Amino acid sequence: MRALVIGEALIDIVERAGSTAEHVGGSPLNVAVGLARLGRTVDFLTHIGDDGRGQRIADYVESSGAQLVTGSANADHTSTALATIDERGSAQYEFDIEWQLTGTPEVGPPLVVHTGSIAAVLEPGCRATAALVDTYHLSATVTFDPNLRPALIEDASQDARAARGRIDRLIERCDVVKASDEDMRWLDPGRSPEQIAQTWLTLGPSVVAVTMGGRGSFAVCAEGLVRVPAFEVDVVDTVGAGDAFMAGLIDALWTLGLLGAERRRDLARIGTEALTTVVRAAAMSSALTVSRAGADLPDRATRDAALKSAILG
Repeated sequence: MRALVIGEALIDIVERAGSTAEHVGGSPLNVAVGLARLGRTVDFLTHIGDDGRGQRIADYVESSGAQLVTGSANADHTSTALATIDERGSAQYEFDIEWQLTGTPEVGPPLVVHTGSIAAVLEPGCRATAALVDTYHLSATVTFDPNLRPALIEDASQDARAARGRIDRLIERCDVVKASDEDMRWLDPGRSPEQIAQTWLTLGPSVVAVTMGGRGSFAVCAEGLVRVPAFEVDVVDTVGAGDAFMAGLIDALWTLGLLGAERRRDLARIGTEALTTVVRAAAMSSALTVSRAGADLPDRATRDAALKSAILG
């Protein structure tokens, strides 16, 4: 009953209104921490340096309740992302990223494997990430969030067409995909998010969820499409919002007993009523995160209390 999260961890250098601060970050790291704070047992496979920033990441991951996989701290240096926060709370990023993986992680058999973002597209580690997804697909639910960083793809001289191809191939191997409407516009600017989600559903996933910021979210499954409005909160910034949604999505499916390869057929038969419950829980995790500075994802008690309060009105 473990989750394995594969992907980058880094230090976010946040510039906001003339001040600078450093925070632990990285989309997969946030998902790992978010799941751990929701009470799930999590192994986190990443690539950080054996340096001060890397130690800060390791301490943060383990203090959240997640376990850093042995061999994760062998990078030449710990990656960074410069995040500039505008007056609306939105973040723009510049990256100094190193992403590599070697071998199979020494962890217990996972019930669910999650990956996404930089780990899915950046050479050379993206190839090892895809290979691990193939390996674990036989025994675990696979979840994926593209969480695209177009500036990084361009800065690293990555071929945008190749990046899109890698994402398409991962979608075909996944059971649950979550993306933002911004991701979808970059991947396929000629079609609506609803059209893209329906196409992805035919490629293999059982659930495709799409976040749209203040306009809420929707998800599609074989039975149909569900929409969930955004919860009204005072937005401090949007850092970690999508990651909180992803962690909440995985957790809610876990609660329903729909994770693991042996439950793949049950997940494929999820109905719109159950899917609405799942997306609502994910949306509340996201709402609580944007109401705080940085990627400060909620614990279960806080999330469940807020959700209960919102449902009861």
